[in-house]
Amino acid sequence: MPRNLARLGLSALALLATLPSLFAADTWLTDLEAAKKQAAAEKKDILVDFTGSDWCGWCIRLKKEVFDQPEFAEASKKFVLVEIDFPRGKKQSPEEKAKNAALSKQYAISGFPTILLLDAQGEVYAQTGYQEGGAKKYLEHLGTLAKQNTPEGKKALAAKMKAEALEHEIEEQLGPVLDPTLSKKDLAGAEAAMNKFFKEKGLTGDFLVRMTLNVRVGITAECKPGDHDAVLKVVDEVATLTTSKEVLAEIAELRERVLKIRDQDAARKKTTSK
Repeated sequence: MPRNLARLGLSALALLATLPSLFAADTWLTDLEAAKKQAAAEKKDILVDFTGSDWCGWCIRLKKEVFDQPEFAEASKKFVLVEIDFPRGKKQSPEEKAKNAALSKQYAISGFPTILLLDAQGEVYAQTGYQEGGAKKYLEHLGTLAKQNTPEGKKALAAKMKAEALEHEIEEQLGPVLDPTLSKKDLAGAEAAMNKFFKEKGLTGDFLVRMTLNVRVGITAECKPGDHDAVLKVVDEVATLTTSKEVLAEIAELRERVLKIRDQDAARKKTTSK
């Protein structure tokens, strides 16, 4: 085969190889109202990605590892895909910024990436975020979440999102209370201030346990940076405060993540020291 034809053939193959990924990217809408109409017409659900596309590390990883993969094109058979972006460098019109901000407030988005699954009317029935394992595993994850599109599932998620919104509000109020002790790396003082604040707020039950876990882990990470064993000790102590299977499962999941980070750091230090 002449060299120029060979090059042409290789170029064509390269283009064909990118078509699934390009197709997947082209299916993303940026207008939720248009997505609702399409979902109703095509009898599909809606997947909304709230993202900081050019600055949020986990958002970038999710897009690269999952959304940009050819396999993820399969998701468009079940979902109308929507990206609601909050970039820092990329230009957006004032209208798009205002529209996205309104959606963020409407759905109580407190961090990125947040992935919401909605029915065609725009009612949320599931929420997730970054998941390891690539596109195939993420599709399986979405398939499991899609089963929550029931009245009971929507009710349970609404309660969870309300609790998360309250948690976010309390954490914002707690920040200035902890700042004086955290600036001095005073772990005991910070925990005492936390306990006093929670008591004044009247927090009880599983909500108190979850808040205690999140805040104590944050305090320990701030006062003892890099001390993963100290964080694990906190996780184990908080686990003794509840018998709730759901909360204990969340605590166990967090513990696994901390262990993984600890092992990764240890491996990195070992490699660096060689």
